[in-house]
Amino acid sequence: MKNFSSEHKGNIAVVYANVEKLDSSNAPELKGMFLHLNKGSNNLIVLDMSQTKYCDSSGLSAILIANRLCKDTSGSFHLAGLQPNVLKLIQIAQLDQVLNLCENLDSALVKLK
Repeated sequence: MKNFSSEHKGNIAVVYANVEKLDSSNAPELKGMFLHLNKGSNNLIVLDMSQTKYCDSSGLSAILIANRLCKDTSGSFHLAGLQPNVLKLIQIAQLDQVLNLCENLDSALVKLK
């Protein structure tokens, strides 16, 4: 299985993090996926992190790139299904005030429709 996969739900691109750890070993792949989606005129993106239990600064960097790409094209980026350790990291970095956080994928999709 690939580390990351994506599908479209209407005009929303949903990216699934199929990894337990989002770190320097796979964050470049995620960044690449976000850049590819953005080039394809996708500016409504949800990252489903329900399977990810750990995230380091490389992972946060990929997430922030997605957020910036969406904002720069008048879109919106949402994080869904954050596990407690990942949520804690985002709160410590005070990124919960910058990023759109949703409890799960369904709530993120509702916000973007």
